[in-house]
Amino acid sequence: MADTGGVAGERLKSFIERIERLEEEKAALTEDIREVYSEAKGSGFDVKIMRQIIRLRKMDTSDRQEQEAILDTYMSALGMR
Repeated sequence: MADTGGVAGERLKSFIERIERLEEEKAALTEDIREVYSEAKGSGFDVKIMRQIIRLRKMDTSDRQEQEAILDTYMSALGMR
């Protein structure tokens, strides 16, 4: 492909194809994750709680502690503690 309007066609095509391959891989990984959650649910685990734990484990410790403190404050204010 030739340059058109200052756009290198082959380079653009390369980027597009790489993104398409990665999107396919992402879809496959998403399906794999869904299957693991389904398996865990079938074993009696609470998937909703598992998702929360995974989200919390991704967080920095200080951010997680701050969020937990705010949650505790809000719950106390609502008489839930």
